[in-house]
Amino acid sequence: MNLPPVEATAAAAITRSFHAISGEVLELLYQHRVLSTQQLHVLLTPPEKRPARPVYLRRQLGELHRAGLVERIRAKGPGGRGRLQSQPFLWFLTEAGAESVEEAGELPPRPYRVTPEAVAGARQAHTLGVNEVGIAFVEWARRLGHECGPLDWTPEVANRIRDGQRRFEDDHVISDAVLNYVHVERGGRRTMLSFFVEFDRATMTSARLAAKLEAYGRLYEYVPQSADRARRTSNATRPAWMYNYPVFPRVLVVLDAAPPKAGEPDRRAQRLAARTEDLYARAGADVRLSRLKGDINIGVTTLQQLQEHGPLAPIFTPLLRGTPSARPAPTDLYLASK
Repeated sequence: MNLPPVEATAAAAITRSFHAISGEVLELLYQHRVLSTQQLHVLLTPPEKRPARPVYLRRQLGELHRAGLVERIRAKGPGGRGRLQSQPFLWFLTEAGAESVEEAGELPPRPYRVTPEAVAGARQAHTLGVNEVGIAFVEWARRLGHECGPLDWTPEVANRIRDGQRRFEDDHVISDAVLNYVHVERGGRRTMLSFFVEFDRATMTSARLAAKLEAYGRLYEYVPQSADRARRTSNATRPAWMYNYPVFPRVLVVLDAAPPKAGEPDRRAQRLAARTEDLYARAGADVRLSRLKGDINIGVTTLQQLQEHGPLAPIFTPLLRGTPSARPAPTDLYLASK
């Protein structure tokens, strides 16, 4: 059956659009592991072109699902509560979907596959929260005319912090994400920024989160050493991070908390403010971080502030600035080092 010219053109346009967006969906799921339907909708569609409901996206996700390239499960409700059927779908790649992305060769290959058990596991809310941090940067970059795209953050990036063969978690600091952002100022001046992102839902102790921040001080100073002294080169005094980053990335801690149970008062703001105070005190008391306060920048904010005001607003509390009696004022993503 031959379509009239107008219908044929429309069909071809739909087919091209389908293939283009389907390819973007596969790449996003490959890099970010798991995304909700709404997160995909926001990342794939600029605000000025974004329909209220992702009808077309759902249709394409259904096609990818029937083709065996993506899989889905229902998200957990807040705190594990809520009827399962009322929760949104979470999407991730099948083995075939991951292989199709790797065959295209557009993204760095990864050595693991996402499983339904992992998506449904205890870190589900944390993974989706890290996505929300990245999405907040993407949305504000679009509004401000800066550059930060859907693929400009990479989750769970590990950097070695000591020699040896201990547990992987002991030898490395594993950032929740590494995010790249280009600040484009009036006149066209461009400043390229990189960030180690730590997302905390107030589920770990302040001491454990502070220990994670202290590991960044260890990363800043870590210089790999060959076991064979005769084979050591002049680069043996070069910190390992310099092989991956032109400058040491700023560390951003983004706090969030689960909503209260029905009938309980909402004390999230007070909890997150107290956690910021704890981190400020612990970071200031750490000998290594205090010594490196001119070299490392660490800032704390909340996910709500980031989403509502953007990273260029004074929403970050610098942890390695001032004193307990003379605290620094909140600042933007430059962390007072612009």
